[in-house]
Amino acid sequence: MNTPSHHSSPQDPSSLQFYLRTFGCQMNQHDSEKISGMLESRGWSRTGDEKEADLILLNTCSVRRHAEERVLGRLARYRWEKEKRPGLLVGVIGCMAQIWKDALWEKFPELDLVLGPGSFARLPDEVDALLSAGGNRLADRFDEPGDFFEIPSRRLDSLHGWVTVMRGCDNFCSYCVVPYARGREVSRPPEEIIEEVSSLGKNGYKEITLLGQNVNSYRGQDCGGDLVDFPGLLRRLNLVERIERIRFVTSHPKDISPGLITAIADLEKVCESIHFPAQSGSDPILKKMLRGYTRGEYLKRARELQLAIPGVALASDFIVGFPGETDADFSRTLELLQEVRFDRIFAFVYSPRPKTSAAKLPDDIPPEVKSARLQELLALQRSISLEKNQELLGQEVEVLVEGQNRKYPERGEGLTRTGKRVFFPWEDGTRGELINVRIERVTNLSLYSLIFPVGK
Repeated sequence: MNTPSHHSSPQDPSSLQFYLRTFGCQMNQHDSEKISGMLESRGWSRTGDEKEADLILLNTCSVRRHAEERVLGRLARYRWEKEKRPGLLVGVIGCMAQIWKDALWEKFPELDLVLGPGSFARLPDEVDALLSAGGNRLADRFDEPGDFFEIPSRRLDSLHGWVTVMRGCDNFCSYCVVPYARGREVSRPPEEIIEEVSSLGKNGYKEITLLGQNVNSYRGQDCGGDLVDFPGLLRRLNLVERIERIRFVTSHPKDISPGLITAIADLEKVCESIHFPAQSGSDPILKKMLRGYTRGEYLKRARELQLAIPGVALASDFIVGFPGETDADFSRTLELLQEVRFDRIFAFVYSPRPKTSAAKLPDDIPPEVKSARLQELLALQRSISLEKNQELLGQEVEVLVEGQNRKYPERGEGLTRTGKRVFFPWEDGTRGELINVRIERVTNLSLYSLIFPVGK
């Protein structure tokens, strides 16, 4: 799509600044690190003030309607900003761009760029084209993912690194827009992943998180032509020097294999923290969601993890108010929380997503019922999280020191292997260290130690 340019002449990127706002998941956060790396390699500099920016990019999420509404609100504001600054470029990139495409221009004809996640590697060229020729540009094809896998990241954290191992999803759950936004599953070659993780270790990173829409369906072909599954990848990464901790998200319950459970239990660097979304505790709702497992099968996997991995922290996602969800269905979800006793959950009300099969179902649960169910679910989880944390009182836990707390600089903070946030007295020079602290106070969200470290 091309329209007359509002740019009178080409500009030198070395004098220009970009503002990048990210919505959504850790994959989006890591994509933004790569986008920053690409633009900075072309001479752009990043600014945290959108009023100083020559280019504003919104890296978007379409998983829930609320995330899209936040983007639409910003675009309405940028309409007036572009009137004041005719040379300003504004782009919507990521999942919302892939799903909405031309519909974004129908709503906001002032937009300059709409670019989906399959075309991220071409973003600098598209921006250059805007600078030199103007017009509006749409990029929505799924390019070879390897092009984007290999792009260096402009990382914002020097202790914890995100590493993409695969992109896309083949599951097509009835409520989920991800396969339409991200495309089909593509696994990255294991040698590339090992090389990136090794480089992070050499540069002082202590912890990595492996990213994918469904990491446990990873199947990467190595240089010898053999397929490496996700447990095999974990075993190879466990040998990488200087990396102390390995995490991963997200796991589909139906793909958690005995081999994966064994690998997590056996490998000392793999953290005892598993995020595997249940979405519902009701078999009729799980069937409508096309999740591919029953309540009983989910519980069996949870028990296997808890038996094989002492102290494992389980996290989950839940959707309340899915079409046709009865009070009895919702009660089964509450019962699932009580049976599994998750350490934490992420819960949301259902909102129909374009292109999904569930969008054809009547959205028949009143908003006030959805909201009430969400609050009841979260209240139950708060009490479970508090009880789980109280079990740690008096125990010593290993913490990776992330730094001083911004609000209370006398406190240090960091994460346990199970992903719990711990606060303790700050001491200079300890950032990046693994320490042991004794837990002396807890809330449902955090752990506290009054001494640093144990025995000091």
